Amino acid sequence: MKLGIVGLPNVGKSTLFNAITNAGAQSANYAFCTIEPNVGVVAVPDARLDKLREMYNPVKFTPATIEFVDIAGLVKGASKGEGLGNKFLSHIREVDAIIHVVRCFEDDDIIHVDGSVDAKRDIETINLELILSDMEMIDRRIDRTSKAMKGDKSLAAEVDFLKRVKEALENEKPARSVECTDEEKAMLSEVALLTSKPVIYACNMSEDDFVSGIDTNANYQAVIEIAKAEGAQVLPICAGLEAEISSLSDEDKEMFLTDLGVESSGLDLLIQRSYDLLGLISYLTAGQPEVRAWTIKKGTKAPQAAGKIHSDFERGFIRAEVVSFENLMACGTLAAAKEKGLVKSEGKEYVMKDGDIVHFLFNV
Repeated sequence: MKLGIVGLPNVGKSTLFNAITNAGAQSANYAFCTIEPNVGVVAVPDARLDKLREMYNPVKFTPATIEFVDIAGLVKGASKGEGLGNKFLSHIREVDAIIHVVRCFEDDDIIHVDGSVDAKRDIETINLELILSDMEMIDRRIDRTSKAMKGDKSLAAEVDFLKRVKEALENEKPARSVECTDEEKAMLSEVALLTSKPVIYACNMSEDDFVSGIDTNANYQAVIEIAKAEGAQVLPICAGLEAEISSLSDEDKEMFLTDLGVESSGLDLLIQRSYDLLGLISYLTAGQPEVRAWTIKKGTKAPQAAGKIHSDFERGFIRAEVVSFENLMACGTLAAAKEKGLVKSEGKEYVMKDGDIVHFLFNV
């Protein structure tokens, strides 16, 4: 799964990306420092997997991963090709969800492309460019579907829905703010609008904000109101501080976070939120050869989950032996969990749960 890190120039996108991935992307105090997108693959923090590693001491350890893409800064007129607009829009079209970095800190030494810090204005600038791009796409889709409707009256409901989405866009509201039935969500996914992608607003704040209290930051409060209206999420973060934390050893990082009075870094929370945002869960396989997390969509049934390991597992699926992580930890060993009847035998209709520890039986 790909997540695109977007925002205006000089809001902290590349600093945040570097902190997330330790990839060393170029970061400087001028617009369009990032031209081609930088890409980094990041492990999803999962304390359950760490516990299983302690239990089994495996030869191989494989956490779930997410791919982050640092995309060039956007400016007004991008939908018409201004700045690096066309490249920006093509790159963002390829990601599954958006991490929209919004500058919520004041610093005279770091220039703002519009000359002042205003989170609401900055969000509106980017959203408007994405909306303008979506308007062209939805107009083409309405036109094509309307012509097809002349021979297929069943398409009338789709045309009506697309017109409702267009109305929202005309009112400068993103497509994700439109209430949809499951059937309409399926229609919307086929159009692949930029503003229908799920979003986390990453509010880049100063260290002082976290000391004095983030709720006193007016820009942060403005972002919260915008997110509520369009069904997006908000995460306060300090990119500079996270970059500092990411350079520490695991031991020093733990001490640093303890001194700050927090359990997880902002980056760990961002990665976990991103995983949740995409509707993903992990099931786990555990043994001496390997402890591993497998990424699936919520609602996936056991045979399809088995297919993530190998297509033969799905094709020849017999059953899944499942124990919850909590029950395994409480019992101490898989054998003890079996003795207590906590390892369940599940069939083809079993819906996988987050944290299931599974052994699949198959025959081909």
